[in-house]
Amino acid sequence: MEYPRFFDCLAADFGRLRAVVPTDPTAAVPSCPGWTVADLTRHIGEVYLHKTLAMREGAEPDPWPPRELADEEPFALLDRAYAELLDEFGARKPGDPAGSWYTPDQTVGFWIRRMAQETVIHRIDAELGTGQPVTPVPADLAIDGIDELLKVFVAYSVAEWGDYFTDILAGSPGRTYTVRTDGAAWRVRTGPGLFAVEDGAGDDAADVTVSGPPTAVLRWVWNREGAGEPSGVTVEGVPEAVEELRRCIVTATQ
Repeated sequence: MEYPRFFDCLAADFGRLRAVVPTDPTAAVPSCPGWTVADLTRHIGEVYLHKTLAMREGAEPDPWPPRELADEEPFALLDRAYAELLDEFGARKPGDPAGSWYTPDQTVGFWIRRMAQETVIHRIDAELGTGQPVTPVPADLAIDGIDELLKVFVAYSVAEWGDYFTDILAGSPGRTYTVRTDGAAWRVRTGPGLFAVEDGAGDDAADVTVSGPPTAVLRWVWNREGAGEPSGVTVEGVPEAVEELRRCIVTATQ
């Protein structure tokens, strides 16, 4: 995706998010156990401010968040943080340096993509929490989100922080997964200390195949499916192998 497209998606999803969250601030968010919609709202505002400072100061601030943010009303915090994020993006070019936890990409462009994807997932959280229909995700954004999760979150996390995955992968017999949606596919290989992702489905049969429309697959990999609603995703493979993939994703995205 081109950066102007990320900005368009960010604006659309923030608009939907901002319209939804005030409708039921005390509602529980099922995809974020323990959080209310107001908690989710505060979290998003804190994330926006954190990434703004990562660009402005060249490193992600730690510890975070500062205590004074707890005194700010959640919706005011969200609006202020979003405005500051857009101002920071507007003052920089995608190729400009910026601190990030992802060593291969230390640029503003990383955060443009990340904040577009962060916002669409939390927009879904807000819709699930308030009981409103989940707005479909544009296919290009959904495909990019699946790609980001598999490569940037899971594969990178296993390579960099392998100890967190020892209980999951140490006894893995070595498995293959195909994740497929309209217009895109990925082949994943796991094993002890291994989570490798390649574009394309490959020619060999996989131990597990996950397939469906882009929005449905994005929601499946991010565990944002609604209770009681049809999944739209077909999962074929033995439950133990599916659970290995799911546990890797959950650990990488906590």
